[in-house]
Amino acid sequence: MQMAKSIEEYIDSIPTEWKSGVEKLRSLFLQTEVSEDLKWGIPHYNINGKKIAALGAFKSYFGIWFHQGVFLKDDSKVLYNANEGKTKGLRQWRFNDINEISDSLVIAYILEAIENQKLGKEIEVTKSSKTPFIIPEKLKIALEKDVNLNKAYNKLTPFKRKEYCEYIEEAKREGTKIGRLEKCIPMIKDNIGLNDKYR
Repeated sequence: MQMAKSIEEYIDSIPTEWKSGVEKLRSLFLQTEVSEDLKWGIPHYNINGKKIAALGAFKSYFGIWFHQGVFLKDDSKVLYNANEGKTKGLRQWRFNDINEISDSLVIAYILEAIENQKLGKEIEVTKSSKTPFIIPEKLKIALEKDVNLNKAYNKLTPFKRKEYCEYIEEAKREGTKIGRLEKCIPMIKDNIGLNDKYR
């Protein structure tokens, strides 16, 4: 899937049933002091040059990703960690219908995220990307066969290369490894990290 070149193009590309919900959430962000831009093909919201949140839609839901959501009080218990054990700071708030959106509650969470960013509340990114990792055999073969894939792979940061390697290697079955490799190849060629959309 090609990445959107504008926020309008992104909204046009999402499933019809989520469009009005995403537009509603976007309008709530724009009522605050955040600036809006497009990063990794999705709308992001920043304060003082730092990302605080992103909007997105998938097949079964749409929602907000708070980059440092771990610091939000979450008294309403609407946030959760989509990748328990791996994701440290990011928290998601998912919606299945525009009627689930409470304007005042969403704005309260956005304002708290802005305040946290101003206070410098951030999870330190560990240097795990510097730890050695093994390139899976199937990926090695693919890199040897495809010059463009090899160039694109080597342009990725060590952290992103490691994520791809671990994702393919962690699969138990050979068929799953092949499936994961096939999914990763176009993303690598497009210079997209495996988990960019969640960051």
